[in-house]
This record gives sequence, C-alpha cells and structure tokens, in this order.
Amino acid sequence: MYRKQQREQREFEDFHLSFGGRLSSDNRWVHLAKLIPWEQIEVRYAANFQSRTGPPALIARIAVGSLIIKEKLQLSDDETVEQIRENPYLQYFLGYKAFSDDRPFDPSMLVHFRKRISGEILSEINDLILATQSEDTDDDSDGGPPDDRQPNDEPEGDGEAENDGTLLMDATCVPAAIHYPTDLSLLNDAREMTETIIDTCHAPDVGTKEKPRTYRRKARKQYLSVAKKKKPRVKAIRRALRQQLQYIRRNLETIRSQYGSDLTRLSRHQYRSLLVVSEVYRQQRKMYDEKTHSVPGRIVSLSQPHVRPIVRGKTAAPVEFGAKISAAKVGDFAYLDRLSWDAYNESGDLPRHVDAYRRRFGHYPKTIQADAIYRTRENRHYCKERGIRLGGPPLGRPKKNPTRAERHQARDDERARIPIEGVFGRGKTRYSLSRIMAKRRDTSETTIALAFLVMNLDTLLRQLSLALFRILMWLFGYRTRRLLIHQIRA
Repeated sequence: MYRKQQREQREFEDFHLSFGGRLSSDNRWVHLAKLIPWEQIEVRYAANFQSRTGPPALIARIAVGSLIIKEKLQLSDDETVEQIRENPYLQYFLGYKAFSDDRPFDPSMLVHFRKRISGEILSEINDLILATQSEDTDDDSDGGPPDDRQPNDEPEGDGEAENDGTLLMDATCVPAAIHYPTDLSLLNDAREMTETIIDTCHAPDVGTKEKPRTYRRKARKQYLSVAKKKKPRVKAIRRALRQQLQYIRRNLETIRSQYGSDLTRLSRHQYRSLLVVSEVYRQQRKMYDEKTHSVPGRIVSLSQPHVRPIVRGKTAAPVEFGAKISAAKVGDFAYLDRLSWDAYNESGDLPRHVDAYRRRFGHYPKTIQADAIYRTRENRHYCKERGIRLGGPPLGRPKKNPTRAERHQARDDERARIPIEGVFGRGKTRYSLSRIMAKRRDTSETTIALAFLVMNLDTLLRQLSLALFRILMWLFGYRTRRLLIHQIRA
C-alpha cells in the first residue's frame, strides 16, 4: 500500500536540528533537492502499488533519493543507510522535517527500491528534469546580466520547426560483475549446482533411502587437474569438458528419474538454477559436438543468465560480458536511448536517436556526429530526407587533393564527437558503469539508467554554480565600473 505525501517540505531554515544551528542554503544537497520534480516522480512511483492493504510503503522521495545518494557518493547499501542517518543534509534531501538519529530503513530496502523503479521510469525522470530546467532557463533568460543574454532562435508560426542543434551518439558495453567465464569453469559450477540440488532432494530421505552417487570428489579432482595448469593443451581441455558434461548428464537424469515428480522440496532459487543448468548443458553439449565456441543466446553465468558476451573488438577487452547501451548527448546532457542484453549492430539505432531527439525538443537536429559505423547508405538517405547533416567524410574513395575547407570540416567532425566518448569515460570512472554490481536483470537496468540521471544532475549543479559565479563577477564588475565613473566625475 502507498500513501501519497500530503504536506509540503519545510524550507532549510525551518529544518529542525536537535543539536542546534540550521542548514546552509549553499549546500549541494539543498540545491539538488530543488532541481528534482518530486511530485511528478511520486505519481510514477505510486503506480507500482495496486493493493490498498498492508503497511504503507516509504514515500517516493525516500526511494528515489536514496538511490541517487548511493550512486552519487558511490556507496554500498549498508553505507548509504549510515550516511543518511548521520548527515542532516541527506535527510533534508529525502524530505525529512527534522533530523533523526534513527536508521531510516533497513539496507535491504534498497534492493526493493531498485525493483520498483525501473530503468524506463528513471529515463522518464531524466527527460522530465532536463525539460523542466530548459523551460526555466528560457523563462529566466531576460533577467540575467546583459552579457549573458542569449537570443531566441526558435522559429515562429504554425509550421514545422526548423532543424536545430547537434546530436552526438555512440554505443558501449556496460560490464556485469561476473568472473571471466570459460566453458570448463561454467560446467564445473553447473555440476556443483546439480549436486546441491540432489542433496536438497535427498535430505528428507536420509537414513531410509540410499543417496544417489554423484562422484563429486572424482569430478572435482579431474577439473582441478586442468584448471590449475597455466596453459593446458586443447586435447586436455576437451577431455575435461567431456568428463564434466558426463557428470552433469548423469546428475540431471538422476534428478529427473528419482525426484522429477517431487521438486517441491527445492526452493524457488534452486528450481530456477535447475532450469539454467539444463540450458547450459544443452548449449555446451552442442558446442562440444560441433567443435565451436558460439551458440545463440549463450549463457556465461549461472547467477546472471541474462548476461551475454558482447564482442567489442577492443585491444584490452575484445569481448565484454554485460549490457550493450546506446546513448545520445545533446549540449551538456546525456540520454540513454537503448539498453539490450543481446549484441546488436548500433548503426540501426540512428532513427531511434533522431526520433527521441524530436520527441524531446520538438524538431530534428541540424547535425549528427557519430562514429563511422553509423555512416551507412541507409542512414545517409534517412538524414538527407529530413534535412540533417551527418558528419564525417562521404562514402567512396577519399579525394586526392581535398580543399582546405574540406580538411577543416573533417577535422571539426572528428573533434565534435569526442564529448560522447567523454560521457562513457565519465560514467565508467566516476560512476558505476564500469562494473554493475546488481545481480538481477531489472535491478541492473535500474543501476545503468540511474548513472545517467546522476550524471545529468551533477552537470546541472555545476551549471548552477557557474551561473552564480558569473552573476557575482558581473555584479563586481558593474560595481567597479560605477566606482571608476564616480571617481572620474569627481
């Protein structure tokens, strides 16, 4: 059950501190609380609760705000709760009326927050925040210093808006927190899982029935004899694979014949693991028989079967294991336009990015800067029909003697797409895109979308600080000019 918050939050001057004093209005969390439209977020969050019974859930501001705090400060779930407990500014950010030394919630609640707040909801919140700030900037443009005023270039009239702006786009892989998978280690894990399932199924019959043989010690010894070698030979690896496949087949047949009619003894997690192990055995058996290393929908992790290998072709990591994302950058802000756990060709995402740009800003971009993989004939024809310039050299053999303007244009196009690479670099060094620690598919998607949201919030905070600095410098310069004029007249 969910109850909407009825009362407005107090200003920071009225926030009660039991140890005296008051909050500072210049704190980053005070500014950040004003940038986020909590009312619209609450409407989207409340839609997750259909039941009218049960204890009331924590409000949307606490749920979303806690995830923002965790991502911004790069904390664990336990540390996030302790930081909220100790910091009055974080409690103000979450909508508290007064400082409290009690734990706001159990750390396990953050897992439920990530389940309830999907990546689609966070992407909508991201677009809503940036659209709101854009409208506020347009409304307040006439009130700033004269040197900072920007002319309004939007077309007037009822016709379709002209193309405007530059769209940057690119794709990358977001690795998941799994160890580097090999066929042998994956089969060993699957064999150990089947042994655990047999132990669970046989537990009620201990002392009355004989336990089925699994040969686990022999299988473990055979696995380690190859896994401990620095560079095992191909024949040794194939022999170890065949042995592990035979043990798994035997265990699966035992589970099916002796316990197939009574799998209620298994927990939900164990039953799910049994299904995953069956699929892993089918895939590995097919690859062993056909002497190949690829199969559609290949599973590389038993705990995270949704993770797929993504071939990137990079020198340091030719293959990465995680989700593949396509992102766009407009101005100073980044948008997550696609997230998939299966490998795909990002060149087909150009129409998706363009449609998202038009939905957000009401018109097509004037220029698109992207990698060479996006400059296909289909994409060039798509952009030409809509009056969009696709940066980069034209198709065909390069000119022997390009003009100076053409050389400068090619150089500018290469430089223009650098910021989108900076988005991925920033997300993987400063935020959690370098290694997704969430285990579930939905919570991993929430973590990825949350990283983009927090990146944009930090950008808004920097812009706010820079705007205040410019206003102060303009006021200081205006005051200095007035003093000089007064001295000259005197």
